[in-house]
Amino acid sequence: MSDNQTLAEKVFSELATAIVRGEIRPGERLSEQALVDRYGGSRAPMREAIQKLEARNLVVRVPHAGARVVSLSLEELRDIYEVRLELESMACRLAAERMTDGEVAALQELLLEHARTIEADQGQSYYQKSGNLDFHFRIIEGSKNRRLHQMLCGDLYHIIRMYRYQTSTSSKRPQQALGEHQRIVEAIAARDAELAELLMRRHIQASLTNLEQRMVRESTESGI
Repeated sequence: MSDNQTLAEKVFSELATAIVRGEIRPGERLSEQALVDRYGGSRAPMREAIQKLEARNLVVRVPHAGARVVSLSLEELRDIYEVRLELESMACRLAAERMTDGEVAALQELLLEHARTIEADQGQSYYQKSGNLDFHFRIIEGSKNRRLHQMLCGDLYHIIRMYRYQTSTSSKRPQQALGEHQRIVEAIAARDAELAELLMRRHIQASLTNLEQRMVRESTESGI
């Protein structure tokens, strides 16, 4: 791996985390030169990092405005969450039927780690890293359905992570979300596929309701 590739990966990783955590806000412009000033190197690795963010649907190119962090309307988010609600609830039902006992135990251990993370952050947020460190990713993998995995962990995954984190910073939501996750895992461990599906559906709906309230409040406060 060349130095440029190493730097591009570093910049991509840091920017992706900052975008998901809301440290770089939706609609904010990403300047190659500003990134060079911050990280050093040349424009080439910065351009590569931004292209990787585009591929993850976290950044879009706006004519005459350059690269900006994706910013979805409430209607666009509802469209995505309608798809997520149906597909991820199905994945949860299949996970209850198909996950091994070892995979369920690992999922329970993951939630213990999440609980420690929330406590360390004094209950202010519930940030999950991507891939196998993400509760929802692990459930989708547990469905053992490659098509579901492709749809939920492909184009939609990183945008959903970004907006999921926004809801996790609302008052009391981190502990509530963790409790919902724990009940879902209990249903999976009991091999109650119908209950697991219902609980996941309620969990995602609660997340959407929280997100809608937040976006409406922010819109009102900004006078839009």
